[in-house]
Amino acid sequence: MKIRFSPRATTSACALCTAGMLLLASPVAATGRAGSDPGAQGQPKTAVPQPALLEREGTQVRLHPEAPDTPEVSALSWLVADADTGEVLAAHNAHEKLPPASTLKTLFALTVLPTLPGSATHTVSHDDLRGIGEGSSLVGVVEGHTYRVADLWRGVFLNSGNDAVHVLAALNGGWDHTARQMQAKARTLGAPDTHVVSPDGYDADGQVSSAYDLAVFGRAGLRNPDFARYCSTAAAAFPGDGGTTYQIANTNRLLTGADGVKRYPGLIGIKNGYTSKAGNTLVAAARRNGRTLLVTVMHPQKGGGLAVYEEARSLLDWGFDATGRVDPVGSLDALRPVAHTTRPAPSAAASRAAGSEAGVVWGWPEAGAVGGAAGLGAGVVMVALRRRSKRLARD
Repeated sequence: MKIRFSPRATTSACALCTAGMLLLASPVAATGRAGSDPGAQGQPKTAVPQPALLEREGTQVRLHPEAPDTPEVSALSWLVADADTGEVLAAHNAHEKLPPASTLKTLFALTVLPTLPGSATHTVSHDDLRGIGEGSSLVGVVEGHTYRVADLWRGVFLNSGNDAVHVLAALNGGWDHTARQMQAKARTLGAPDTHVVSPDGYDADGQVSSAYDLAVFGRAGLRNPDFARYCSTAAAAFPGDGGTTYQIANTNRLLTGADGVKRYPGLIGIKNGYTSKAGNTLVAAARRNGRTLLVTVMHPQKGGGLAVYEEARSLLDWGFDATGRVDPVGSLDALRPVAHTTRPAPSAAASRAAGSEAGVVWGWPEAGAVGGAAGLGAGVVMVALRRRSKRLARD
């Protein structure tokens, strides 16, 4: 569903409780300004409950009258967000759980990068390389060779080298330990759809993520200087035999312009992936006129192996063209949990504005939290989390 509305149609903030009944907030936080759904002719238009929008199936976008329509995209799931503010500008099946392939390496990097200095060196053992999946993408890590950690990270980001991932995971305490850390990191970042089985993104039963979660990981990565540097590197020298090196190139075609894919102007990079179960996946970010946009594209259904890049290009183009002419349908900050801390007792109004769950307060963005709830009317409003798991496929 695509909603067109006038900016004048936004509703004012309403009281969040009436007749002794509290508004119960879902962990999916309200974001942005309240829009309106077209009602029956002659009837008042009702405010769009923001917590529900990204939970809905289909395309969610709130277009001003003069805004361009979202492009036709065949991907099973996609999302366009402002990387600076976290506002989601448009999305399609944002929380659908799908195998992520090597885009899961974004979460691997967010988890492990802070623990290993790039200047550290390591001599690779046989055990370090044990368990690499058959047919995995490799950068060429060799048992008995000594590598700098920074070289291994370039192997991860550029060549999507699962051999480099295995070595770095071994340095981080082991494969299973790293998977558990990644799972915890996903929850800390506010990514509810991700289930980690294999840290390299290789096919594994039950391993899933979503366009929403991958966008959360990509945005967090851009805030890490090491991550941002590695993901934007187009080519690098990788250590070979006898002190030699060989060139490796980033497999993100929007960054390099390889295989006939036109390089996207202002592209920052991030990560692409492919497995037979996941199809082609991509998280990409680009900067133009002082604004950084982030897109996720998961499993295009048309156009072959390079379609993921062209569909990402069309979504980036749309996002930049729609600047100032759409209102957000959600936020990448919406599900970030905030641990309880010792603080003065909140006011009654503040208590009504947020729910708590198992010792964790699910934070609402400061801007737009009340606006997202505006116009919902009196009484109890409960927004149930719906999590679809259509594809618990191997990744």
